[in-house]
Formats: sequence, structure tokens, C-alpha cells
Amino acid sequence: MTAPSSSALQPVIVGAGPAGVRAAQALVAHGLRPVVIDEASRAGGQIYRRPPASLAERSANVLYGFEARRADAVHTAFDALRERIDYRPDSLVWNAQGGRLDVLHGPTRSTSSVPYSQLIVATGATDRVLPVPGWTLPGVYTLGGAQVALKFQGCAIGQRVVFMGTGPLLYLVAYQYAKAGAKVAAVLDTSRFADQLAATPAMLRQPAVFAKGVYYVAWLRAHGVALHGGVRPLRVLGDATESRVAGVAWHDGREERTLPCDAVGFGYALRSETQLADLLGCRFEFAPLHRAHLPVRDAAGRSSMRGVYLAGDGAGIMGADAAEWAGERAALALLADGGVAVDTARAAMLERKLHKLGAFRQGLERAFPVPHDWAAHAPDELVVCRCENITAGTLRQAVAENGADEMNRLKALSRVGMGRCQGRMCGVAAAEILAHATRQPLQQVGRLRGQAPIKPIPIQLATSATATAAEGASR
Repeated sequence: MTAPSSSALQPVIVGAGPAGVRAAQALVAHGLRPVVIDEASRAGGQIYRRPPASLAERSANVLYGFEARRADAVHTAFDALRERIDYRPDSLVWNAQGGRLDVLHGPTRSTSSVPYSQLIVATGATDRVLPVPGWTLPGVYTLGGAQVALKFQGCAIGQRVVFMGTGPLLYLVAYQYAKAGAKVAAVLDTSRFADQLAATPAMLRQPAVFAKGVYYVAWLRAHGVALHGGVRPLRVLGDATESRVAGVAWHDGREERTLPCDAVGFGYALRSETQLADLLGCRFEFAPLHRAHLPVRDAAGRSSMRGVYLAGDGAGIMGADAAEWAGERAALALLADGGVAVDTARAAMLERKLHKLGAFRQGLERAFPVPHDWAAHAPDELVVCRCENITAGTLRQAVAENGADEMNRLKALSRVGMGRCQGRMCGVAAAEILAHATRQPLQQVGRLRGQAPIKPIPIQLATSATATAAEGASR
């Protein structure tokens, strides 16, 4: 019997960050021409985001700091692949069903349907948002949004910025802003120094990464940036007309404190973008380390759905290095499953490297824990879902009066997560409030089921898609 040929495979990769680029590189090395679909206009993902070609060129050292060499390596690898892949930038996958992906292409807003038989999902991560009163004021950004403004558009979100929340990204973005010449008024960290000290042995398993984190903190202190740990953010203050950020208020464990500023960047580490994996039918399980329900995958990246592979932060936050390894490993699994001979020693080595990162990841969670008491302090008037203007009090009322005890029932009773973002921004906070109100562990309240479109699309496209689906059902 003749061995299967790689030419029989037609893989599609969603995402052109570190995981997607390395997956494409491995597939091309075995003679394939994968389709690579990416929301961004240029490859690199969030961490190695490249500015528009129309802007003045800035050096990698300016854009990425210590990560300049790795960013250059990913960009160079992708640029070498451009003529050997079917690359579709500025393209949003907003639905998946029946072996096809529905894609919206910008800025023309044209649409297409992309078939696949093998699919690598490398959708990356986004901010974990736990809101505070005033977070809807103009001038409040997530940490990721603040970083995009600096990297992609070359501008700061304000002239006097406060960064608050927790996680390594908090200090990285503050450092990047201060290094770029912006005025960083303060960094407010909900985690305590004692947390970080206790986690040091685990984080020393990746000494280079640990050293960079220590450097960012030391640099900020040396340049006069106020760093406050163990805080509880209370609210973002508005100006006299409530049309702009004017300051922040927090509790330092002893008293309430305030600080004037004109912009705020906040977030509580990162969470995986899992909506596409949900639409694809992947099985999910609660991952205590990530405090989230994540799609199940094996060590090679195989999901529970045949032909669907998961790689990078979209399947569990592990960082850029791990994303590169996981992208390559998923591609090798795809090839092997298609009957193509691969380097099994290389595959085993990649799995070992990914496994070793587990202890370091646990250390990060111990150093920068998500504040588990956030829901207990969230006032009833706090807007949790901006799209539908749903407050924490409305969610608690749905529990008390209607017996909501699961996320999708809460959604049906309150409309939380029914707006343009489909729960991408509010889902985490709503789950925390539901778990606290029902006195259940977070894993017991479940998760919002993914719905198309997974990100906002033009209303006429949504109407057309609904009509098409209805027509198909009536036949």
C-alpha cells in the first residue's frame, strides 16, 4: 500500500502569532501550503505585534525590548513563508460549522467561506477583566489595549497613566510606557510582595524570565514610579462632567487613597480566547490553574474533535515561548495523523519543554493570584456587562428571585453576555459574581456557551447569515 502523501492534506491555521507562525513553518517544511487566517494586518500576534507598514519604522529594540531577538526571529520566519502559504490578513473568523469557517475580510468587509479538513486553532489570549466602578469612563483601557496603542499606533493612552490589576503584564506595560517617555503615575498591584516571594522558587525554574520581571520592577522603582502592592481598587474617578478619567481610588489595607491621572490601564493577567474552539465542538473542562474552562487537548495539541488541533495561549496561558513550541508540536501531530513521517524525537523534545513550563506557570499564579474576593466587594450598582448595561445587582437579583445557578441560565434571565462582545469582556466577572452569590465553586457555575458571531460583525452580514441558516433549515 502506498503511504499517504502530504499533498492530500489541506490544513488551515487561525492566528499568526508565535504559535501560528511556527505551525505554518512546520507544515511548509513538509511540503504543504496551509491557509493562514489572521485578524491583524501583519503577523506577530499580540506580543510581537508589528505596527502598520505606513508608520515610521521603529526598531525591534524600541518595540519589544528584551524580546526583540525573539520577535525578529518570528517575523523573519513568517516573512520567509509568505510566498509558500495562502496568507489572509485582516480576516476575522466569526463562525465555524460543517467543516467550514465563515470569514470577514477588512477593510472591504467582504466575506468568504473557507473549508478545512485539518484545522490548527491558535487564537491567543485577551485580558481578564474584573471591573470597578468608573471603568466605563473614557480613558480606561485594558492592559492589552494600552499595549496595542503603544506598539501598533505609537501613542500613549494618556499623559498621566495609572496601571492597576495584577500579573506580569502589569509591570511589562508600565515599563514599556515609562521607557517610551510616558508619565506613569503609579502601578497598583492587587497581589502582595509576600505572594511573589513565596513563588520565587518555582519561578526560578525559568531564570531568564524571572530576571526580566525583577528588572522591570527595579527599573520602575529607580525611575521614580510609585509601586503599591496588596491593594484593592475601589473606583475610577471622573472629572466634573464625568466625561473623562480624573483619578483612581484604592484601599491599601489601612486606608483609602486617591491619585490624580487622566488614563487607566487595568487587567488581571490574561485569559484564553476559546470561542472558536467552542463553536468547533471541542470538549471543555475546568482548569484550576487558569481559573477557567478550557478546551481539552493532549500533549501534542489534539482536541476532542477529529482534525482540530489547539496551540498557544488560546488553549491555556503559557507564554510566547511555549506558544512557539506548541504550534510546531500541533503541526507535527497533524502531519502524523495524516500519515506523514515526522521527526518523533523532535516531537518528544517539544513535549518535554512544554511540560517543564508547568511548574513555572504555577509559580506565576501564586505570585499574581486573581483576587478571589473581588465579587464580595463588587457593589450592586457596578456595571458588569457594558453592552447590555447589566449591573452586579441585577445578576444577584436573578439568583435570589429566579434561582439562577448556572451561567447560561443567568444569561437567559439577565441578558448578561448577549451584547456585541458575546461575553468576551463580562463573562469572567459574571461567573465570579454568580459563584459568590450561589456559594458554589467557580467550576460549578459553568461557562457561557460560544455563539456566532464570536466578535462583532456588520449588522447586514449577521442578518444575511441568519436568513441563510433559516432557508437551509426549511429545506
